Amino acid sequence: MPIDVAYDERQLTRARYAVAAVFCVHGAVTGSFATRIPWIQDHAGVGAGQLGLALAFPAIGASVAMPLAGRISHRFGARNALRGLIALWTLALALPALSPDVYALCATLFVYGATAGMADVAMNALGVEVENRLDRSIMSSLHGMWSAGALIGSAAGTLAAHLGSDARLHHLLAAAVLTALGLLACQGVLDLRSTPDEEPPPRFALPPRSALVIGAIGFCGVFAEGASLDWSAVYLRNELGTSAGLAAASTTAFALTMAVARLLGDRVVDRFGPVRTVRVGGVLATAGGLAVVLATHPAVAMLGFGCIGLGVAVVVPLAFAAAGRSGTNPSLSIAGVATITYTSGLIAPSAIGGIADLTSLVVSFALVTVLAFGLVVGAGVLRGSARGAAAAGSGGEPAPKPPLLKRREG
Repeated sequence: MPIDVAYDERQLTRARYAVAAVFCVHGAVTGSFATRIPWIQDHAGVGAGQLGLALAFPAIGASVAMPLAGRISHRFGARNALRGLIALWTLALALPALSPDVYALCATLFVYGATAGMADVAMNALGVEVENRLDRSIMSSLHGMWSAGALIGSAAGTLAAHLGSDARLHHLLAAAVLTALGLLACQGVLDLRSTPDEEPPPRFALPPRSALVIGAIGFCGVFAEGASLDWSAVYLRNELGTSAGLAAASTTAFALTMAVARLLGDRVVDRFGPVRTVRVGGVLATAGGLAVVLATHPAVAMLGFGCIGLGVAVVVPLAFAAAGRSGTNPSLSIAGVATITYTSGLIAPSAIGGIADLTSLVVSFALVTVLAFGLVVGAGVLRGSARGAAAAGSGGEPAPKPPLLKRREG
């Protein structure tokens, strides 16, 4: 008979650091790609409109492919699945820069997004499993490692762009290095497998209702994050007349604030629980949004953007953690939440720009403020699926911790 094997503290700690390293590698791919988009645009000979269309394909690819991650993990086991999916994702980094026209760029970005989404689901599912077994919050710091990886990748990409390097060579080298690092990190993750009598997840299925409700919280957090990250510099320059250098510094400061808050967020979640943490974060983000909207001095707006970053930093990690404990198919729930957050990240920059064209950026960030307040109102949806100690800290009842996969022996 297959049995669920317990891991000791040392093995779980090793697995936690291994998954954190995978998150960092995943983020580094995103950072490496983002910095070379202008080169890719010039190489493919596409205009701003065509580029905007092409950049929608990663989200489309991710949305289509993410439900497959659970089936792949069921078939090959969590470690082997993550090993293969993270390798596909890192290698996909090399594809967009090779695209000679807009059609090839759309196709390669679809593959890029599909591999990103599947690897995202697999690593978050393993992160939730380690968190369950450790019985303490780790998802915030895991997403903090993703942010750190994105900063490392973007820093390397910025240097490569400054040196005038060919993005094809840059991304080929980066893909090779990140693939090696990703495969090495996967050696330490939990080797979990489905039991022989367990039904495989469906290839495609609508996410459960619980995932949709949790995803709504993730939508609000990611929208505020994406809007602030992409538009904070423009806001300071256009609305408050700051210099280009100070405007750019506000974006860098926002990204650093997000990364640091996520790396330190687990202690807050363990102390106060996910519901109270998100609710207080929503209050902070709402206050930050109001400061941005009402600011007449750049320092006030920068402080407001910082408050938004601090307020929404742990929302996505906690949404993934809650999804992993909801419904009968955690991988499908995680895929559902990931799809919603990917969609939010996709539409936020364009929605802010569209509203600004019709009205002003001030009105755009009034919408961000309203969505931030949505975190205050909706934080309670995290209660029913909270981890035991965290749920108790938030006033909810401890929930059972269903394993995502069982380790098979014999």
